[in-house]
Amino acid sequence: MFAERLGYIVWFSDFKAARGLDKYGSLHYLSRKMNYAVLYMNADSAEEALRHLQKLPYVRKIERSYRGEIKTEYEKNVPDKTRFYSL
Repeated sequence: MFAERLGYIVWFSDFKAARGLDKYGSLHYLSRKMNYAVLYMNADSAEEALRHLQKLPYVRKIERSYRGEIKTEYEKNVPDKTRFYSL
C-alpha cells in the first residue's frame, strides 16, 4: 500500500542551497544552526538520489537515519514505586 521510505541526514555547508534538497525527496527538517537536513525518500529511488546528492558541492556528508528500525514499543517490567513515596 505505502512505499517503503528511508531517512537520511544530509550535512551541508550552505543553507540557501540546501533548501533545494526537496527535489530529491521529502525535506522534513532543516537546521540553520547545525547545518543538517532530514530528508525522506522512497527506498527504490534512494540509491540514485544519493549519488546525485554526493555530487552537490555544498553537501559534506550523508548519514542513514535508523529511526525506523528502533523499537518504539516499551514494556514496563519495573514495579511502580510511587506508593512508597506517598504521604
